This record gives sequence, C-alpha cells and structure tokens, in this order.
Amino acid sequence: QVQLVESGGGLVQPGGSLRLSCAASGSIFRLNAMGWYRQAPGKERELVARIFSGGSPSYADSVKGRFTISRDYAKNAAYLQMNSLRPEDTAVYYCYAGDRSSVYWGQGTQVTVSS
Repeated sequence: QVQLVESGGGLVQPGGSLRLSCAASGSIFRLNAMGWYRQAPGKERELVARIFSGGSPSYADSVKGRFTISRDYAKNAAYLQMNSLRPEDTAVYYCYAGDRSSVYWGQGTQVTVSS
C-alpha cells in the first residue's frame, strides 16, 4: 500500500508561484509514475502534469511553459513548481502515483489564485 501526503497549496496573486509537494510512503518501490490532477468547480478533472520513471514529463496544454514537475527519488517525492499562476489555475490539486497495477491518491490541496 502507498500513502501520499500533499502540501504546498495556498492563496496567491495572479503571476505568483507555488510549489506543491507529494511525499510517498509505504510500498513505494515499484512506483513508475507520479503527477497531479486538478478539479475546479464546474470543470472536468484535468491531468495537469505527470512524470514517469526514466521518461520525460508531460503537461496539459494549459500549463505548458509555466509548470514544472520533478521527482526526488531519494526522498520518494514529487514536486510541481507552478509559476505565472492564473485565476483559472484555481482548483483542488490531487497528487497521484501509480505502479502499473494500482493508482494512489493524495488528500488534495487547494490552490487559489485571485487578485
């Protein structure tokens, strides 16, 4: 079993930055993907970013050039650096991790971008 704990959400002004963290614990040895989905009111769940072990990261078109996902394998963690934040980035961000047989979810963290 894998447990994911998210942190780093908050309230920022447009153009500001936040860094989300996702720390994995438990049976983390087989994890090959980590990333974030986000869910905004009235909108479909959106895959924001993901990164595979040994692979290139990928991003939703809406965040390309602004967000960067990375992993720290020694710390069993993933990070989502979010720059140039826009009000439309406001959502609950859910970290996920997968080991090809299961998907695990973090508790979610609220990101609010407002003037």
